Amino acid sequence: MKLSVIGCGYLGAVHAACMAELGHEVVGIDVDATKVTGLSAAQPGLYEPGLVEILARNLANGRLRFTTDYAAAAEAKVHFLGVGTPQKRGENAADLAYVFAALDSLAPYVAPGALVVGKSTVPVGTAATLETRLHEVQPEAALAWNPEFLREGVAVADTISPDRIVYGLPAGDQAELAQALLDEVYAQALAAGTPLVVADYATAELVKVAANAFLATKISFINAMSEIADTVGADVTKLADAIGYDARIGRKFLNAGVGFGGGCLPKDIRAFRARAEELGLSDTLTFLKEVDTINLRQRERVVQLTEEALGGQLMDRRVAVLGLAFKPESDDIRDSPALDVAVRLHGLGAEVACTDPKAIPNAARRHPQLHYVEDTFETLRDAEAVLLLTEWSQYRELQPEALAEVTSGRIVIDGRNVLDPARWRTAGWTYVGIGRS
Repeated sequence: MKLSVIGCGYLGAVHAACMAELGHEVVGIDVDATKVTGLSAAQPGLYEPGLVEILARNLANGRLRFTTDYAAAAEAKVHFLGVGTPQKRGENAADLAYVFAALDSLAPYVAPGALVVGKSTVPVGTAATLETRLHEVQPEAALAWNPEFLREGVAVADTISPDRIVYGLPAGDQAELAQALLDEVYAQALAAGTPLVVADYATAELVKVAANAFLATKISFINAMSEIADTVGADVTKLADAIGYDARIGRKFLNAGVGFGGGCLPKDIRAFRARAEELGLSDTLTFLKEVDTINLRQRERVVQLTEEALGGQLMDRRVAVLGLAFKPESDDIRDSPALDVAVRLHGLGAEVACTDPKAIPNAARRHPQLHYVEDTFETLRDAEAVLLLTEWSQYRELQPEALAEVTSGRIVIDGRNVLDPARWRTAGWTYVGIGRS
């Protein structure tokens, strides 16, 4: 099929490349000429495993191209909207300006019988508004909502082989057209038996924000348990193992630590609360405020644990921070707990050396006041305390025996609870985990 993807940031670039990889003919459109130039040279400007390779392959075979010209979408049968919905400045609500602008710019080039598909994470009710705007220009086109469920670090696999597909279809006669076109887009995944949920606009919009709210709640729950575990001398990791065996609960996302971040969970739970208030349901999602509060408190908690481990004094103490991205296999520093902790320690007078396999350039642009070091061992040199804050495999696999001669102190703050406490303590280190006292 001929497809267009409007918005070529993280979501749009991955979706465009993966649709081409599946055999479709794809044009990616973005108003940012610099971004388009980079993508056209298979240089996406972000780190996502496998993305550069499929960009290069499909640019070379002619199935993929990028442009700033909306007219290039005129021949496409299906148009995907993948623009960002950031948090409004000074508010919790999502900023939909980019979504509306993209639809308004695209609409004149949408042919009768074509389909516009929303993939952005939006407040419930947005699709209906977009449908009205689309029909004012092209009443014979349809609109559907098809939320994305990408996990940074495995986004390519998640797009090509998703764990589920959700269609939010219009009411009336256009539903059949919309489903037929979406079935053709996702023919390979559907043939492989991928579960399909067919619903209305509102349900499809709610799926993504509800999923993110649930995951955020699960993380904050186990972090709340970690505070209790530290107070009473319990081990939160064994607690999580025990309750995780319950099939109704499950072990995934029950990992206490410095908390969640990134460009989705934090802003999405805030926008969800804001939308509930607009709907007159302000009491319904009040628990998400506490989920957010617990998550942010974890960052300060790690700072406090570091200060306590250093005898109550951070001023002029040498601290090494391992990890800056909000999660491994990503260079994304948006709302990163790791970077936030590094900034807080620096602000309290500590001499902070930071490293990350991929995120240093992004972090340095955002926080030039920090000291960045490419080499892990150089980051650790003469450090009085070592903080593991992003669980990259190379940090999880560090040998405590070998590090003893590099650092001046033997204190490790395991902000992700991924190290073996017994091994580090045997090697002479003071090990501090989250809820593992």
